[in-house]
This record gives sequence, C-alpha cells and structure tokens, in this order.
Amino acid sequence: MHRGMIAAVRPSRAFLFMLALALLGLTATRAVAVPAYAVQTGQPCTGCHVGGFGPQLTPFGRAFKIGGYTLRTDSFNLPVSAMVVASYLNTQKAQPSAPAPSFGTNDNLALDQASIFFAGGLGSHLGAFVQTTYDGVAKAWHWDNLDVRAVTTATIKGVDLILGVSVNNAPTLTDPFNTLAAWAFPYTGSSLAPAPITSPLIGNLAQTTLGVTAYAWVNSEFYIEAGGYRSPDARTLTRLGVDPTDPGDIRTISPYGRFAYVKNFGDSNLEVGAFAMSANIYPGLDESAGATDHYGDLGLDASYQSFATSKDVITVNSRFTYEDQTLDASRALGLASNHHDHLIDARVDASYYFRDKIGATIGAFDTTGSSDALLYVADRTLRPTTSGLNFQIDDTLYGGGGSPFGPRFNLRLGLQYTAYVQFDGASGDFDSLGRNASDNNTLRVFAWAAY
Repeated sequence: MHRGMIAAVRPSRAFLFMLALALLGLTATRAVAVPAYAVQTGQPCTGCHVGGFGPQLTPFGRAFKIGGYTLRTDSFNLPVSAMVVASYLNTQKAQPSAPAPSFGTNDNLALDQASIFFAGGLGSHLGAFVQTTYDGVAKAWHWDNLDVRAVTTATIKGVDLILGVSVNNAPTLTDPFNTLAAWAFPYTGSSLAPAPITSPLIGNLAQTTLGVTAYAWVNSEFYIEAGGYRSPDARTLTRLGVDPTDPGDIRTISPYGRFAYVKNFGDSNLEVGAFAMSANIYPGLDESAGATDHYGDLGLDASYQSFATSKDVITVNSRFTYEDQTLDASRALGLASNHHDHLIDARVDASYYFRDKIGATIGAFDTTGSSDALLYVADRTLRPTTSGLNFQIDDTLYGGGGSPFGPRFNLRLGLQYTAYVQFDGASGDFDSLGRNASDNNTLRVFAWAAY
C-alpha cells in the first residue's frame, strides 16, 4: 500500500480502539462458520471454510452445499444460528453528504447487520439456508438469503450423480464456488462506503427475485445448473423489506445457466466455468414506456485452491462479465441516451491463510462501459469506469474449536482498505465538483461474530 494513502487517512480514537482489538485477536487460538452446520456435520469451521469462517468454501464445504446441506451426525442439532457484523469506516476525504440518516460524512461506527439463520438438513433429501437480517444502517429488517433444496443421488452407467432442485432468491446464490457475485470477495462490506454508480445486473437481483434452479454434480467434476427467475409483486417485496423499484420488475421468466469443471491435483484443485443470464425489466416498475430494458450477461470464471500439509491455504478467484444492454424503456423514459450500451466487469483476488487462521487477501477490480449522457449524467466523463484494489487482513479466533463461549461461537476480526484508481469515469474531478477517485479510498475495521 502506498505510504501516501495511509498518511491521508487520519485515525480517530474509535479506529485505534478497533485496531487494537484486531491486533490482539492475532494472538488468540482458532475458530467454527454458520455454527448450526458445524454442529450438524461434526466438523470445525475449517472443515467447510477457508480460514475457518464463511463464506469461502473448501472442497468439503462445496460438497456439503451441493448435497443440499443434508450431511449430519447422529447428535441433536438446533438448526438456528445468529450473526453480527460491526465496523468502523473512514474515507480519505469526507463524503459530500452523510451516506445515511444519523451518520456523519466520515469516521462512522455502525452495526452493519445482525442476522438470524435457519440452516440445516431434514433427513437425507431436504435442506435449507434461510437468513433474515436487521440492517443497522437503514434500521430495518428484511429477508436476506433464501436457498431451500431437495436432493438425491444416483449412479448411471458408472457415473456418480448428485441431482438437486433449489428455490432461491438470487442468481448465483446457489453456486458452490467463490467466484460469482453472490459469494465473491470482499465477503463483508458496509453500505456507508462510497460505491460506484453501476455493476452488472446479474449481481444486483438479490432479494428482489424468486426462482427455481435444477443442478447436477457429475462425478465430482462437472457442475451444471439451469433455471429461471421472476420478480415477486411490489407489495410482497415491500413487506419483505426490500425496494421493489431497484432495479425494477422482471417481465416473463429470466433464464440463468451455469457450467463449471473441477480438477483435483492432490491437495490442490482448479475450477473453470461459465455463466449466463438474460432479463427483460421494467425500470423502476414504470411500464408507461410500453417496452422493457433487455440485459444479457455472459461470463467466465476460474479458481484455484492449494492446501499445504502445514494447513496453509492459498486461493485465487477470478471473474469476467460482459453485459449487453438494450435500453428501449429507459430511452423512452429519458433515463438513457443510447439504444444499446455495454458493461465489462473484471475481478480477481488472491489470499494466503497462515495455518488456516490468519489471512491476507488482495483483490483488483475494473469496470468499463459505454458512454451515455443520461445514464451516467452525474459523471463528468459520462462513463461508468471504476477500477482499484482491495486489501484485507483478518484473524479467525476459534475456527478449529476451543472457544471459551462454547463450540458454536465464532469470531473474525479484520481490516480492509479499498484504493480507487478511477471512480465513476475518471481519476480526478469525476463529479465536476472537484472530488477525485482517491478521495473515496476507504479504510474499514470490522468484527464479525456468529453463534
């Protein structure tokens, strides 16, 4: 990290307190992940999760998810867990206005979220991962992740199969790899941080859709999934605590497809894959244009994991997404100037976990796209270009067990830094008000606990 970046961030007493807490955690013993699953499987969190904490999955964790969360021991397990994430956030320069009511323009302490999970298997064919969350920034409850599965196994002409069906509320949520949008790095964040104006649609439909997908895991090598998504009606989404206008209402069924190939090399594994989604949307629920916006997302991804005998873990995850946009409705409504636009998003991250406990991760991101005078009217260059680096160090205290608060307790302490090279179209004066991309550089110190 450049010395000037660090010097430009002026730490407050709150930050110094959380930093001291994080550094103290580096001397502690290791941790367990969604604790209900840990008790159900009889495995510590390091069995399913890299670094002893979710959501980054090991091969065992992938198999558990693909198997419908059904693997279990004979011991009783209450399939309920809870999670809390709190953080301190500082931007290199104070934001032009407060990012949320009751918060300041900088140096914010927040309860980012508190969640309750139903997570477990019912017999050998049914399982679920259901989450409801209190947003400590918006100060409201909403439904969060929903993944209810039915699975079975079969052997056909010597080919081993796991076949499953999932009812879920986000494209890519069901994916067992940490490359696609739902479970990609960084694994925790704050809505108080500055955010780019746009990103591919496939990662922006969480909680505003409901779909059914079917999948097959063939010889523990080929993962194939296909299904479709619709938007619940606006009244239902409002009652579930989410905004039905963002991004809008999906017209007809939106198809989704996924393919991945996994090759094991002793203590290492390599995954390469592709994914696609198509959606026709009424922007902001407005049907007055008599047309929809069409989005076609196509992507490639790859990941690599290496598990050393000393329990050190190296992972690399990458994703490339191309989005074609036909903006008939937005153009008619005066929200876009072009009939056709495109968006390109590329991401890669690499992490090293010492003894599967203390981790360091670096990620790079780059989003580019068409110039559009109305779609990006707030950007001086009228482009969505955003690029930069993410850094994170973290320690999971009880991933291998030994918590003084019982076997279900888990705690991760971490520090993140996001450095922007470009933000919403430019490096300097991106908003025509004198704000530079580096002014949005963000330091975040977080505590993430589960029980």
